[in-house]
Amino acid sequence: MGKRPSPTNIRSSAITRTGSLQPSPARRPSPEGYASLAITPEGLPLGLTAAKFWSRAKFKGTAALKRKVNPTRVPIEQKESMRWLDNLRRSCDLTGAPERCIHVGDRESDIYELYVLAEELGRNFLVRSCVDRLAEDGDTTIARVMAATQSSGRHEVQFRDAKGKMQQAVLVVRHATMTVRPPIGKQKRYRHQQLQIIHAEELNPPEDRAPILWKLITNLPVETHADAVGKLEWYALRWKIETFFRTLKTGCRIKELRLTTTDRLANCIALCCVVAWRVSWLTMLGREAPDASPAAVFTDIECRLLERSTPENKSMSQRDLDFYLRAVARLGGYLDRASDPPPGTTVIWRGFSHSLVTLIRLHKSIDVHTSHTEDIQGQGNSIGAYSLCQFCVLSILVEA
Repeated sequence: MGKRPSPTNIRSSAITRTGSLQPSPARRPSPEGYASLAITPEGLPLGLTAAKFWSRAKFKGTAALKRKVNPTRVPIEQKESMRWLDNLRRSCDLTGAPERCIHVGDRESDIYELYVLAEELGRNFLVRSCVDRLAEDGDTTIARVMAATQSSGRHEVQFRDAKGKMQQAVLVVRHATMTVRPPIGKQKRYRHQQLQIIHAEELNPPEDRAPILWKLITNLPVETHADAVGKLEWYALRWKIETFFRTLKTGCRIKELRLTTTDRLANCIALCCVVAWRVSWLTMLGREAPDASPAAVFTDIECRLLERSTPENKSMSQRDLDFYLRAVARLGGYLDRASDPPPGTTVIWRGFSHSLVTLIRLHKSIDVHTSHTEDIQGQGNSIGAYSLCQFCVLSILVEA
């Protein structure tokens, strides 16, 4: 059987919802990827704090080892779960004020080693639990302690179901501070920790969907019902990274990449990550600060092009960020009716990428005395110096 010319050559790959690259069936292994996204308490994405790529070959044999040995006894360094610890370190180093950051993760990050590392680094975490860990003196578990804990109150939430319909639910909230112990196979290596546990269970759930049940674990102080509700609201923001990966997968079309080496694939994914973040950032910025100056996002030429594409009945609106953002969304199929919610990431992405031909035609009809490149360079000190439109073009060129 012939040997590949380069050991870094790969075949096609697909990106999962959690951001990890997985090989397509019957194809050679491909690099995996994982990213951490920084967001404000209001939900505005600030950018990526860490991104990691690796090859499954590095962890070859781990699955077989788990079949012979209790998985909790396998060293964390031999597991892909090590990515959570790596990104926690990188995020802390990058932010400059890591004490102000809170690491929020889903059930995949319910790793005792992560709790230990956070304590060593003096960092905070908020994680959804998937393991009923030993608690207190070791003769009980978290679930048993929480079952005997009185409710601190109720919390009402609104969300969209799988069909996109708005739903409302009332959650019964319980919280307690307890001693959480490491897995039996690691008790000699790690010491126990005092952590806060928050359980939120839906009251009288409907029969047509699964009930809401959140089990959170954190090293942040939780002394009152308001503290517990605040942590629930923070965890709800974790969905922002799902939106980021959806944009990365459907907008940047990661599944369709056909690059031949790991370096090229990693470079392309890095660029696509910037594009996906910019789309998410612009979407939330338009909702949080619709009256902001468009110069924060768009160049002068882009503003003029979007003005030319605006219908007459919309052209008299105030020329703020919301005006130009809706102009982009309309190019992506947004109807912009009075009853419509603010544009989302899908129509904004389409407006920037699928309607580039329209913008180019409009550009040719405008008397521009300076080139687009000179215009961008002249705005080098603004946050919008590299426009999202340019990032979309670059992404399409790289994929091609």
